[in-house]
Amino acid sequence: MARFGLVLWDSILSFMWVWASALVKLFVYGYLELGHRPEAEILKISLGVLYMFFFAWLGEVTRGGSYNPLTVLSYAFSGNLDRFLFTALGRIPAQVIGSIVGVRLIKAIFPEIGQGPRLSVDIHRGALTEGLLTFMVVMVSMGLKKKDPKSFFMKTWISSIAKITLHILGSDLTGGIMNPASALKFFWLLKIPTVYILFARLLVGHVLEGII
Repeated sequence: MARFGLVLWDSILSFMWVWASALVKLFVYGYLELGHRPEAEILKISLGVLYMFFFAWLGEVTRGGSYNPLTVLSYAFSGNLDRFLFTALGRIPAQVIGSIVGVRLIKAIFPEIGQGPRLSVDIHRGALTEGLLTFMVVMVSMGLKKKDPKSFFMKTWISSIAKITLHILGSDLTGGIMNPASALKFFWLLKIPTVYILFARLLVGHVLEGII
């Protein structure tokens, strides 16, 4: 029963994560009409940090609920076969389904939000870039897990700033999504090479993690 609840929360949090990002864009670019001015980016980053804190709190409340397959898969690799199968066959599909349902509703209600990330480099360079970004995200998450800072605020602050920094670094090249569930959520919207990039980075990131 506990596992069913965890799978359910994974799906709900993935759905909410998609909406959080979309609503921030709608608020900054649609309601406030700030365009691409510096203050728009500052506000978007600030709101991003806030909802990352909110989702980190939800993760604590749900006792492990997550919207990102990267982190749950990393911990599954370090566990036994039962944990790995539960993650690969239960949690990750639930996260993907939640993301897909979320983006379909967003596109139906707010079609003006956009078409998601776009690949601006060749496919191999894009895969390598996303692989390195994925590796860094996993290392930060696992490092914080091992160090286990006593302060929830400090742990979430470090994680949030790291993820936003990596997203900014990769946004001009590949979109810097750093979430495999988001690759499938844009399946209906993007060209196949972009989806391939988003999945290839998961493999490259975990290979690098295993080497380290």
